[in-house]
Amino acid sequence: MAEKVKKQKGAITLSNGQVIVPKRKSTWQYMVQHKWLYFLLLPGFIYFIMFRYIPMGGLVIAFKEYSPFKGIWGSPWVGFGQFQKFFSNNDFLKLLTNTLGISLLQLVFYFPAPIILSLFLNEVRHNGYKRVVQTLVYIPHFVSWVIVASLTYQLFNVTDGVFNVIFRAISGGQTFDILQKSSTFWGLIVGQDIWRETGYGTIVFLAALSGVDQELYEAARVDGAGRWRLMWHITLPAIRGTIVMMLIMRVGSILNTGYEQIFLMRNDLNLARAEVFDTYIYTKGIRSGMYSFSSAAGMFKSVVGMIMVLTADRVAKAFGESGLY
Repeated sequence: MAEKVKKQKGAITLSNGQVIVPKRKSTWQYMVQHKWLYFLLLPGFIYFIMFRYIPMGGLVIAFKEYSPFKGIWGSPWVGFGQFQKFFSNNDFLKLLTNTLGISLLQLVFYFPAPIILSLFLNEVRHNGYKRVVQTLVYIPHFVSWVIVASLTYQLFNVTDGVFNVIFRAISGGQTFDILQKSSTFWGLIVGQDIWRETGYGTIVFLAALSGVDQELYEAARVDGAGRWRLMWHITLPAIRGTIVMMLIMRVGSILNTGYEQIFLMRNDLNLARAEVFDTYIYTKGIRSGMYSFSSAAGMFKSVVGMIMVLTADRVAKAFGESGLY
């Protein structure tokens, strides 16, 4: 009769009490064995080293009064002087308010949109219709922000925009100025995000939904569960880990509202609500030549993002989720 074996912390204990410890391969032997996998990893590794990690050395100018004529190492050190100047600037509170305002609206309205759309698409049983709808909702993601801004102006222009033409005919000559009012700017930005990115964001959640065990649905239907109960008690718990992971990543980018979109949509009349960290860094760094000051502002964003990711990850683990790390 074959001896029964069981594993205990990497060792194998036979039924007669003999313990056999298998030889572990060294790291080099493991890499040689899987050399082709590491070879496939090499292009991505080189990309991140060259374009992500090496440029991080330039952050040293955030602690200097950088001058292009003196170079990075020839420029004088100022320590945290650039950060003090940034935090004491009158624009800091405005930038923080605008950035957090847009990010929180995106978190409340944009983040759930792909989840809801994924749940609805998952309920569609006709595969042909489902593929057509998926294709249609994916397309806006591949439209440039320049085109999105142009479409927005065509729709909401006060003079001849489609929306105002219809509104003028209904209201008897009145117009609604969305583009030039600062009070509507945040909602306009979030609305563009929802229209452009919701469909593409469903890819991750639909992939997670494809792994849900169908026997769970069958068992629940036998017990009399309807579609809403199936969605609430089976579908959502099955993709909870994916939702938490995407939420952690979203929280980490809370100070990143995007540069191109806001830069294209802002004007002199809505500038009070349209100036965010990304556009401010561009204005000060590229247009005004304040390289050290803008580097300090960018480094502040990165540090806050890292802290938010780590904090959200710890909170997720405290509630029993796996998190990112």
